[in-house]
Amino acid sequence: MPRALQQRAPGIAGTAVLALLFLVGFALPPPMRGLLRETAFDLVLDANSRLWPARHDAAPVVVVDIDRASIEAFGPWPWRRETMARLVEAVAAGRPAAIALDVLFAEADSGSPAALARRLGTLAHRADITALADSLPDGDQQLAGALRQRPVALGFVLDPDLAGAVSGPPIVSRGALPFDDLWQAAGAIGPTPALAAAARGLGALSLPGGPDGVVRHVPLFVVAGEALLPGLAVEALRLGRGAESLLIEADSRALTIGDRRVPLAGDGFLRLVPVAAERYAARTLSAAEVIADRTEGGRLAGAIVLIGGSAPELGGLRKTPSDPLTPSVQIQADAVEQMLAGRAPRPLAATGLVEPAALLAVGVLAVALGAAASPVAGAGVLLAALAALWAAALGLAGLADRLVDPLTPSLAAALLFAVTSVIGYAITRRREALVLRRLEQHLAPAVVRRVIEQPGLLKLTGERREVTSLFTDIEGFTALTHRAGPEDLVTVLDQYFEGIAGIVIAHGGMIDKIVGDAVHALFNAPVDLADHPRRALDCAIALRAWTEDFRGRGPAAALQLRRTRIGVETGPAVVGDVGIRSKLDYTAHGDVVNMAARLEALNKELGSATCVGPTAAARCDAALLRPLGTVTVRGRDEPVAVFEPWPEDASPAWRAAYAAAFATLDRDPARAVALFEKLAADRPTDPVPHVIIGRLRAAGAPGLSPA
Repeated sequence: MPRALQQRAPGIAGTAVLALLFLVGFALPPPMRGLLRETAFDLVLDANSRLWPARHDAAPVVVVDIDRASIEAFGPWPWRRETMARLVEAVAAGRPAAIALDVLFAEADSGSPAALARRLGTLAHRADITALADSLPDGDQQLAGALRQRPVALGFVLDPDLAGAVSGPPIVSRGALPFDDLWQAAGAIGPTPALAAAARGLGALSLPGGPDGVVRHVPLFVVAGEALLPGLAVEALRLGRGAESLLIEADSRALTIGDRRVPLAGDGFLRLVPVAAERYAARTLSAAEVIADRTEGGRLAGAIVLIGGSAPELGGLRKTPSDPLTPSVQIQADAVEQMLAGRAPRPLAATGLVEPAALLAVGVLAVALGAAASPVAGAGVLLAALAALWAAALGLAGLADRLVDPLTPSLAAALLFAVTSVIGYAITRRREALVLRRLEQHLAPAVVRRVIEQPGLLKLTGERREVTSLFTDIEGFTALTHRAGPEDLVTVLDQYFEGIAGIVIAHGGMIDKIVGDAVHALFNAPVDLADHPRRALDCAIALRAWTEDFRGRGPAAALQLRRTRIGVETGPAVVGDVGIRSKLDYTAHGDVVNMAARLEALNKELGSATCVGPTAAARCDAALLRPLGTVTVRGRDEPVAVFEPWPEDASPAWRAAYAAAFATLDRDPARAVALFEKLAADRPTDPVPHVIIGRLRAAGAPGLSPA
C-alpha cells in the first residue's frame, strides 16, 4: 500500500463507517430509532431531575394507595363497592380540592345485598324478591353518594374493538387542534351510568408502553371513536383548579386548565420526568390508614388526591424507566405534579436537523482524533466534546424543557474513534516494523528510537524539505594514516566517531554517512526538528569543545590527532531512501549539502574551526557568532558572508574589540590591520586575526580574496 494511502487509511475507514451509520440510521424501523431516542431522553431527564430536583410548593398531590396492608385489612381485590365507598368518604372527609380514581368501574355492583336480591329475583322469576332490593344496602348507590361529596373524576379505558362512547368535559379550542398523531381507538369502556352521573369528571386510565414496554408518557388527550377526551391526570387537575372546561390554544400549542398552562406536544402526550422513590413515599398514604382515620390531620385538605393501588392484585403495575413495578396511580400523580409545575419536556422543534448535525460533528471529530492524535490525547479531547454535548442536552432539558438525543452521537463517536484508532494503531505497528528493518542498518540507534516514538513525523520516500547540513573533517588525516599503526588508528577512529555520533544525536541530528575521517550529519531529517539551525550550531560548538578535549588525551594524543573542522549551512534539499533493495541509504541531495562541505574546507583558509553559512547564521542568535568575512564559494555567483561561533575563552571585551575592528575593514584597512594586530597579540592561539591580517596585507585592500 502506498505510504500516502496508508496515512489516510484510518480517516478513510472512519469516514466510511460514519457514512454507514447514517445509512443504517435511516434504514432502521421507526420503532427502533424511537426506542434509542427515548432511552437517550430517559438518561437526560434522569440526570436533569438529579441535578435540579423538582419543587412541590404548589397545591399538594397525595396518592391514597390500596397497598398490601389494605388488601389484608379489607379483603381480597376487587373490593365490594361498599368498601370503596368508605374509602372515598374517608378521603372526602379530609376536604381535598379534587379526587381521581385510578380504578375502572365498568360493571354494576354484584356483591351488595341489593345486587344479590336482584340477581336471585331474576333467576327465580320472583318479583317480590326483586322489589326487596330497593330496601337493601346497594353498593353502587353508596359509592355514588360518596362521589357526590367532593369533585371526583372517574376513569375509562380505550377499547380497539368496542365502538362505545363516553362523554367528557367541555373542550374549547382556539383555532384548529394542534395535534397530528393522537392516540385513538374505536371506542372506550367507562364506568356504569350511575357512577358516571355522580362523578364530575372522566379521564383516560390507559397508559401507553413503548416498543420495550416502558411507560414514559401519560396521555393528556385521546380520541375514542370521534370524541376528543382528556386523560385522568388532566381531569384531576381541572377539578383541583376549579375549571369548568379545558381550553386548547392552537397558536401557542398550549392547554389552559384554570390558572395553569401546559405546553402541548403534537401527539397529545406528556413526557414524564423521573421521580425519586423518596417523593413517592412522601406523597403516599395507605388506604387502610385513611379508612381507619389514622392519617396526619389536614394532610388531604386542598390536595389533589389520586386513589389507586400498588398491590399486584389490582393489575396496575407498569414498567417505567426508574422502576419496573411502578403503580399506575403514581404515574398519573407524576403527570399532575408536572402540569402544576408547568413542565412538559418535548423534543426540540428542529431536532430533525440538530441531531444529525450533532452526529456528523462529533463523528468527524472522532475520525479526525482517531486518525491524527494519540489514543490517550484523542480520547481526552473526544470525552471533553461529548461532555459538552451532554451538558448542552441537560441545559436544554432543565431550562427550556426541550429534549435532544446526545446518546446516539456519543455511541457513534465511540465506535468511530475505536475503529479509526485501531486501524491507525495497526498501521503504526506495521510502520514501526518497516522503520526498524529499513533504518537499523544505517542510522544510529538513538535516531531509530526517536523515529519509532514519533512515527507520524517520518517520511522515508523522496521529499523536499529544509535541512541543516553539518560536515566535519580532521586536519592532516591522510598524513596520520601513513604514520599510525592500523590497530591504533582504528581504535582512535572508533572512539572519535562514537563521540561525534553521540553529540549529533543528543542535539536531535542524524548521522547521514561516515566517509574516511569525515562525518555528514543532517538536522530536520528524517523527522521534523524545531529550530534546527540553532540546534546544529549548538552541536557544532559542542563538537569543537569535545574534539579539542579528545585529541589532547589518550591514544588520540599519542597519534597527534589534529583539530576537527566543521561546516554548517541551512537550505532546501531532497531527502529520501537511495540505493538498492538490499542496501538503502537515507540521505540528502542538494546545494545545501555541497555548501556545508565547502564551508568545512574553507576553514583551512580562514583559520577558523567552524564555518557557518549565511542562511544558518541568519536563523541563529547573532551574539553567538563572529564574522569571518565575505567569500566566493564554488557554485555560488555572489560572494557570501560566513561566520564562526565565538571561541569560548574569548572575553566580552575582546569580542567587542573584534567586532569594532571588523567594522573598519572596508572604510579604513590600515586601521583595521592595526586593530587586528592588537587582537592577535591578546590571543596568539587564535588563528583568525592572523589570517585576516595576512589577507589584508596581501590584497592591499579591505576584504578577503576569493576562496
